[in-house]
Amino acid sequence: MDPFSAEGELINIHNAFHQGQYQEVIDLDTSALSSENHLPARTLQLRAKIALGQTDQVLSDVDGEEDTPDLAAVKALAQQTAGDSESALQLVQDLAENYPDNATVQVLGGTVLQAQGLGEEALALLTKHQGNLEAVALIVQIHLQQNRSDLALKEVQAAKRWAQDSLLVNLAESWVGLRVGGEKYQSAFYVFEELAAAPSTSAPLSIVGQAVAEIHLGRLPEAEAALNSALEKYPEDTELIANSIVLNVLAGKPTEELETRLQKAQPSHALLADIQEKSAFFDTAAAKYAPRVSS
Repeated sequence: MDPFSAEGELINIHNAFHQGQYQEVIDLDTSALSSENHLPARTLQLRAKIALGQTDQVLSDVDGEEDTPDLAAVKALAQQTAGDSESALQLVQDLAENYPDNATVQVLGGTVLQAQGLGEEALALLTKHQGNLEAVALIVQIHLQQNRSDLALKEVQAAKRWAQDSLLVNLAESWVGLRVGGEKYQSAFYVFEELAAAPSTSAPLSIVGQAVAEIHLGRLPEAEAALNSALEKYPEDTELIANSIVLNVLAGKPTEELETRLQKAQPSHALLADIQEKSAFFDTAAAKYAPRVSS
């Protein structure tokens, strides 16, 4: 039996992780799990710690266990999140060469590769998967980042044929809907609203999804209310901060304080890298039109 299926014993920890309920994942008692599921459960708990910014603790936890490819992949993700991209890339390349069929190596290695702008390399690794919905979800995200919503939609439609009721498939379909637009905005909103509203599933990640859908629907005040309320409860959540920056830009409000908070919480965040890149492009373009004073 697939341990991540609706009847599998990892379904609860798996869904909690992908709903963004990271502390619940960490706190979950896994002692009663069957022996073959101890490593997958531990891997999810370590990934949850990384998501909460506890990279030093994770690196210490897996130190000396690099012979286990799943834990080595976790180490690479922690290194990437902590800003040590060079070490992370080297480790992922070694793992991809030696353990290309390992599901954790595929997903976490693909995550590191995409974070470093190596989308095609990430896809080459991820497409080796054998029915892994996490790999499917990451492939969808990469296609969306490449502005290939057609390929993302194709991936979702294929997954729906064998995992119709999966949380990850529903989330991936909502991500695509936010890119396709039109009536799909409202459909995506309903998915994220349902997750954000229920105490058993609510988390910063679902609130961000709801707010992004609100933004696309032109409901900026509602998006601002949702994000501000969530930031009061989760002041250091990087995705809440990042999406609040985007909302403030759209609303013509200052972003400096939020950018400082994000820089402190996660210096390697993709939004900060994008801002720095755009700033460099602007400086380069502006230099071409700088006034020249003849001597």
